[in-house]
Amino acid sequence: MENKDEDLWLKRGVWIYFFLLIFEGALRKWLVPSLATPLLVVRDPVAIWLIYQVWRKGKLTNTFLLTAMVVITVISVITTLLFGHGNLPVAVFGARILLVHFPLMFVIGRIFKKEDVLEMGKMILMIAIPMALLIAVQFYSPQASFVNRGIGDNTEGGGFSGAMGYFRPPGTFSFTTGVTLFFSLCAPFVIYFWFNTGMNKILLIMATAAVLASIPLSISRTLFFSIGITLVFTVIGVLRNGKYAGKVIMAGVLITLSLLILIQLPFFQTAIEVFTSRFTNASDSEGGLQGTLGNRYIGLMTKALSSSFDQPFFGYGIGMGTNVGAMLISGRTTFLISEEEWGRVLGEMGTIMGLGVIFIRLGLSFKLFAAGFKKLADGDLLPWLLLSFGLLVIPQGQWAQPTNLGFSTLIGGLIIASFNTKKI
Repeated sequence: MENKDEDLWLKRGVWIYFFLLIFEGALRKWLVPSLATPLLVVRDPVAIWLIYQVWRKGKLTNTFLLTAMVVITVISVITTLLFGHGNLPVAVFGARILLVHFPLMFVIGRIFKKEDVLEMGKMILMIAIPMALLIAVQFYSPQASFVNRGIGDNTEGGGFSGAMGYFRPPGTFSFTTGVTLFFSLCAPFVIYFWFNTGMNKILLIMATAAVLASIPLSISRTLFFSIGITLVFTVIGVLRNGKYAGKVIMAGVLITLSLLILIQLPFFQTAIEVFTSRFTNASDSEGGLQGTLGNRYIGLMTKALSSSFDQPFFGYGIGMGTNVGAMLISGRTTFLISEEEWGRVLGEMGTIMGLGVIFIRLGLSFKLFAAGFKKLADGDLLPWLLLSFGLLVIPQGQWAQPTNLGFSTLIGGLIIASFNTKKI
């Protein structure tokens, strides 16, 4: 009985981490704006408690990837204090990314089972409906309105420039990327529940409409590409296991009908026009779809690697590439090293240790990919569909930003837990 109670509290801890991730921005903007700064790391105590409890019970997965990440991070903190910026609070803030949130992926994988992942997926679908309504209100409201207040009750607004005078809405998050990440996580669950019985069809249809509406309302090309990748993974999954073919057709028909209904609504037509303008203008400046994908992903990776050889051997110091680190060091929020993730990691930790961190993230991604693809043969689509989002944020998601870090940690843990095994 005692072990069951402990397991229940651990699961509740994961749920608390999840809800804090979704509503942290709401706390910082609307409910307790005076505590906006400390709330930036509100999930960290929960994460540390979960790690400690699982470690205390001797159930923390001791994999090579996890051990290597801890060793590299500890060495980086030492070199930061000896040869880098030398600021201990900045180093601690940077190290927590790899010493707390990265291990939490494995911890969530230990605590949750597949049924827990599905329960969280249902909750995500339920949240998606009011979230879509909220971003619709934010989309059409002026930046000075209460619903668009920025962090710390900033009356200048929390939106980000979009197109045609409209701003990208932040939803309940601190910044607009939260909306993109949330609906990118929601899409795999929506598709999975279309293939599996047991989900309330009215809720599923409404959540599907919410995901479709979020694309133009968010004015986010990243969300568009992310959902597109989820659809590609779906096709691969169906080809791998033909038993889902009939359900694909049914889901496709219902999704098409939902889209046809949405585009008849005037508010949705405006959103589509704004999104199309944003998409066209940005694609033209980057050389079309090929230039967008090449510059954003492959090009940024190669640029980070090539520029790393011009930096100090031990880097400038862990934490310096984060906005908090920049504020503590320079007194202003800026990118002291690089706006992109790989460039930040290499700049903070140096080429050798930075590449070590990158290879660990790639190694975990490949391991999850191989396991998820293998699961398709057994007819289990869940890990594979979750990978469609996980493979975008685990290898090169911007972990310096707390919301990005939170979603990367959560999806990593959910993917591991979806295998319903003690060790992957």
